[in-house]
Amino acid sequence: MRKLIFTLFASTMIFSGTISAAGAQTTTPVTAPSSELVQQVSAAKATAKSGTFVTKYNSNVRVDAGIHNKRILTAKKGTKVTATHQKKYGSQVWYKVNVNGKTGWILSTLLSPSTSKVSAASTSVSSSSIVSTAMALRGIPYKFGGTTTAGFDCSGFTQYVFKKNGKNLTRTTLTQFAETDKVTTPKVGDLVFFANTYRPGISHVGIYIGNNQFVHSGGAKAEVRSLSDSYWGPKFHSFRR
Repeated sequence: MRKLIFTLFASTMIFSGTISAAGAQTTTPVTAPSSELVQQVSAAKATAKSGTFVTKYNSNVRVDAGIHNKRILTAKKGTKVTATHQKKYGSQVWYKVNVNGKTGWILSTLLSPSTSKVSAASTSVSSSSIVSTAMALRGIPYKFGGTTTAGFDCSGFTQYVFKKNGKNLTRTTLTQFAETDKVTTPKVGDLVFFANTYRPGISHVGIYIGNNQFVHSGGAKAEVRSLSDSYWGPKFHSFRR
């Protein structure tokens, strides 16, 4: 009788478990799926995506969509990337991008659309006018973060000159680099970039004025320097338009 009652009682238990020979109950824990696993299951297949974007912040590029995936590289703020595909990962949208010669995935909210290219030698803006504006600013003191005639930093100087000639440049050296294209044969009015000055990587910009010279705001003031200069020559990176 005791055996029958025990059997009926055990069969009505709701939990998942077994009865040991000694009569002790052991349960098998049920593990809820992690949010990461749920997101993996719900991740959509990649679809085609095109466009050029700029990173809003220092942003990690990963081997696949999702923050748990291995980081390939960190793209610095202002880096230009080209999207080729997109897919959803949970509620997030990730873009597959080409950046600095490598391919990986980056969260779409870390990107902003790249502005249209700035052409220093375009027909709507006279190259000589750009140079004339820049040359008229010689002698104005260098001021880190400066964007006015009270004092310029390098990118503040180039932004001001272009704006005076009807063209909009973004604010920083890195974003100006990202929104322009490299040229091998420079023209008067092109931007000239330098690397590894006060920081690693692209770090300085000026305006090419011909005869292997450029005008910029650097050192103590806005001035003309030579690309053969013992300091600037080795740090030259590229001409861009």
